[in-house]
Amino acid sequence: MSKVYKFLAFDFGASSGRAMLAKFDGKKIELEEKHRFSNDPVEINGGLYWDALRLFFEIKQGILNCAHSGDGDIDAIGIDTWGVDYGLLDKNDKLLSNPYHYRDTRTDGMYDKAFAVVPKEEIFNETGIAFNWFNTIYQLLASKLEDDSALKEAKTMLFMPDLFNFFLTGKKRTEYTIASTSQMFDSRTYDWAYNLLNKLGIKTDMFADMIYPGEIVGTLKPELAEELGVGEIPVVAVASHDTGSAVASVPVVDDKDFIYISSGTWSLMGVELDAPNVSEDAMKYNFTNEGGVNKTIRFLKNIMGLWLIQECRRQWQREGTLLSFDELEREAREAEPFASLIDPDYPAFQTPGNMPRRIREYCEKTGQKVPETTGAIIRTIAESLAFRYRSTVEGMEDVTGKKYNVINIVGGGIKDKMICQFTANATNRTVSTGPVEATSIGNIVVQGIAMGAIKDLKEGRQIVRNSFDITEYKPENTEAWDEAYAKWKEIISK
Repeated sequence: MSKVYKFLAFDFGASSGRAMLAKFDGKKIELEEKHRFSNDPVEINGGLYWDALRLFFEIKQGILNCAHSGDGDIDAIGIDTWGVDYGLLDKNDKLLSNPYHYRDTRTDGMYDKAFAVVPKEEIFNETGIAFNWFNTIYQLLASKLEDDSALKEAKTMLFMPDLFNFFLTGKKRTEYTIASTSQMFDSRTYDWAYNLLNKLGIKTDMFADMIYPGEIVGTLKPELAEELGVGEIPVVAVASHDTGSAVASVPVVDDKDFIYISSGTWSLMGVELDAPNVSEDAMKYNFTNEGGVNKTIRFLKNIMGLWLIQECRRQWQREGTLLSFDELEREAREAEPFASLIDPDYPAFQTPGNMPRRIREYCEKTGQKVPETTGAIIRTIAESLAFRYRSTVEGMEDVTGKKYNVINIVGGGIKDKMICQFTANATNRTVSTGPVEATSIGNIVVQGIAMGAIKDLKEGRQIVRNSFDITEYKPENTEAWDEAYAKWKEIISK
């Protein structure tokens, strides 16, 4: 009987995390959730932070749950998280402060300060990364300009998954895919953008040695292994940026020229390239060049995604109305089509707050019918997201010179069948969806490669296709959607 491998994937999103145990018999992956927990930012003294120590407690709890359920014989562990955020260690490897949350407002105005020193075009040409207010480069610049004591004392900077890997193993490494999100990394040389960082006065001696997906970071520290009742398990550097892991799970085997959406709080929509594209058109569309497995490039666009729906739901809950996502979808299906449309990436939608009010204000400002019901607001978001996906596909085809006939959507967002169908309608393309737990599965595929259980990424993607359900959506009522798309483009240009 062939060996059954056990791989434990920790996947941290912006609002929750989970520990997923995979059992792999050489043909199929079976997933079991061992632990799920909330990931709650903490606002204090005007700053927004991550509770890093509690999150590490949850990692230990996930391992303990495996040990207590008879699955302590884990072959490997891998961790992925959201991008850009980091922790700072002092000379004694102690965490200096809680890591800032990327939605913290201290980066306000940092674009202007950075561009006054280094032109925008030069930053993009050197890093290939799209301009987002939360990028690590602007976080560090903000800390430098406010004379942050933690930054001055820091001897090591570790991105969030690297920080958790350090807590587990005692090894300080910077994983390639997570470093690539920072806008401080040169995607062509696979090294830090030293010229850029030196001009901005950001110190570079705090960066740890680089490691790539499929390499071993280290093993679980002996004292942790004893505490948790497991062996000294290898900790693998997976594609530790969650989108990198999600893309690794896209079940496309024969066609390299595929377009994907990793759908969750954010929608990350893009293609896989062998080399970065830092053309003028790429910059015009604000596309980004992030690292992937096998040193590939995730050429993509960040889109606001399901954050808009999640934040609306939180506001209605604060007001005393608790609706499930299924209930919101049912009400949206009954609402009037194309009554109101928004730009999902409008700056006012980026931060926490009363999202339904902001959407109504946007519609009023742009001379549209103001959506009043929950169903009308959710439909406004869903249709607008589908149109943003269409504009992104068109931009991708313009920049790459290729035609993409199928959109592969992976991640938790595929549970919203209405948005999947709307995406097919708006783009006039077949939409293929699955798997749901894409990030954890991609994490597991890379663990399998590292441990010799899976030959390579191509074989891993075939295993994903064999292991999980794939659903297709065909375009419907495309003439009406074409007409509404023209209306959407006019609205967002106002």
